[in-house]
Amino acid sequence: MLAKNLIQVAGIADQAEAKLLQRCGVMYLGFPLRLPVHREDISEESAARIIRRLHPPVFAVLITYLDGGREIAELCASLGACVVQLHGDIAIEELAKLEEIAPELLIIKSLVVGLHTEDALESMMARYSDHVDAFITDTYDPATGASGATGKIHDWSISRRLVEVSDRPVILAGGLVPDNVRRAIIEVRPAGVDSHTGVEDDSGRKCRQKIEAFVAEAEAGFRLIANRSAGQRHAGRPRSTQSCR
Repeated sequence: MLAKNLIQVAGIADQAEAKLLQRCGVMYLGFPLRLPVHREDISEESAARIIRRLHPPVFAVLITYLDGGREIAELCASLGACVVQLHGDIAIEELAKLEEIAPELLIIKSLVVGLHTEDALESMMARYSDHVDAFITDTYDPATGASGATGKIHDWSISRRLVEVSDRPVILAGGLVPDNVRRAIIEVRPAGVDSHTGVEDDSGRKCRQKIEAFVAEAEAGFRLIANRSAGQRHAGRPRSTQSCR
């Protein structure tokens, strides 16, 4: 089961970044591998060395565009990853095969806003729901063809709608930075948030100040929606009809 109020940072370049993220309170570390557009941040061998040193409550997430159940399972096994985030198109039959081969894996399926219409995204969600543990909404960049790590936000109202209709947790990604993540959480009410380029410095390295600010702002956003939900539940309770004695 995925953590509540999940905070994920993707694009780990080396052991130093992995340690930095953990010290800053990031529990889900994303490793994009076998990508059609972007260059990998790290080799598979180096990723495996880092992942095998992680222990709960810290988890590695393989982020990939692979579309074959067996190949995905084999890559997860070689890395030691127990969570996989699928960003490419994948047939239901291949998802079922992945579930059969590696039932212990937690599977997250991307829903890319801008690449598909809102109606199409809802249809995809309904089709995949029985075979995944969560969804992640991300941003399509038509200029590069990238479906993630674009540094661009999308129409959050679409993600909010997907959160409302989904029977699985929905994680929000796409252009999230310390300055907008609290507002994004309040508007979308996701189960978690993900950042990649939004916590990097000009050199492309993860920046401690940005990570700390991102985590603090995300946690503040999650607290706000939790408090609002609690207030709404309290306001909805009928008043007692008992008289004071």
